[in-house]
Amino acid sequence: MSLAQAVARALAGNPELAAATRQIEASEGQVLQGRARPNPELAYSLEDTRSRTRTQSWQLNLPIELGGKRAARTKAAEMARGQAQMQRSALQATLRANVAAAYFDVLTAQERLALARDSVALAQSSTDAVAKRVAAGKVSPVEESKARVAQAGMRVEWAQAASEERNARSRLTALLGAVDAPFTVLEGQADTLPSVPSFAELQPLMASAPRIVLARMEVDRRQALTAVEQSKRVPDVTVSAGLQRSNETQRNVLLFGVSVPLPVFDRNQGNLLEALRLEDKAREELQVATVGLHSEVAQAHERLATIVAQIQLQQQDVLPGAKSAYEAASIGFAHGKFNFLEVLDAQRTYFSAKSQYLQALGEAHRAAADVDRLLGARSDAPLVATQN
Repeated sequence: MSLAQAVARALAGNPELAAATRQIEASEGQVLQGRARPNPELAYSLEDTRSRTRTQSWQLNLPIELGGKRAARTKAAEMARGQAQMQRSALQATLRANVAAAYFDVLTAQERLALARDSVALAQSSTDAVAKRVAAGKVSPVEESKARVAQAGMRVEWAQAASEERNARSRLTALLGAVDAPFTVLEGQADTLPSVPSFAELQPLMASAPRIVLARMEVDRRQALTAVEQSKRVPDVTVSAGLQRSNETQRNVLLFGVSVPLPVFDRNQGNLLEALRLEDKAREELQVATVGLHSEVAQAHERLATIVAQIQLQQQDVLPGAKSAYEAASIGFAHGKFNFLEVLDAQRTYFSAKSQYLQALGEAHRAAADVDRLLGARSDAPLVATQN
């Protein structure tokens, strides 16, 4: 399974995205309701219950909205729908980043498991070699005891690495929306390094980050809601037309009327004040989101740059040197030039350096995923690309 396939499967089966889609569909109902006009009203009245002097009236009342209420209400609903769509996009970006991080966690866990397996195999061969030399009387039996203790320690590390690998596969499987792992082999390479763009290259992208876009859309929605409350200050007009029938005079009379509420006591001032203050609050939250995003991206970028520099140093100097020292100690031990403790120390140094290297690789990919998540990158065009 490739990373692109893993992301596609996660996007197709994630329940949170399905719930976000339902929210978008629900917001369509708000838009539909916002466009609706007020219903007309049919009224009937009866004067006098005696048949000879009875008067009956039928009247149709038609409310007419003034002040742009319908347009303001529709715009506010459309803003809410846009927010729901953006929230789904933010969830998609987060899911892509989480899948990418989990994908490389599995790759590095597999490498650590292979390293632990090799460590056990080398410890076994070293123990056998020491046992032969003890049998030949060339070294003390204490050396064999130390070798067996070291071998047992390697087996413990192997068991821990196997547990970590199973946990990493389980996390990736859960993100893919499955119970059993839908993959046997991952196509990626654990030593694939993320590239490190300059911070100046990332700064222009912050304005289109999901968090900032959502905060800006909230400001727009609050402005639309303020317009709704302002429109309510203009009273609506109700136009009436009907027919009155008098049994006493045997005549039909046409009725026409107009009613207008007088905004003397209630001018919607309280709701308008609340809408204005919430609009101010949304602007403040936009500023908070902007500052927070800038700080988080800077920290993630710095962490990524530091880890990649550390990995490159390990690739160039630490790992080759530790491996060379271990191989030289092993050859020297075979020829009787080094004792087993020197070989064991060189072995521990090399495998510890390799383990730290693999751990750093996983951290690098998590830092790259954090940058992509914060800025809303797509998996097929990540902001932080990878390089071999």
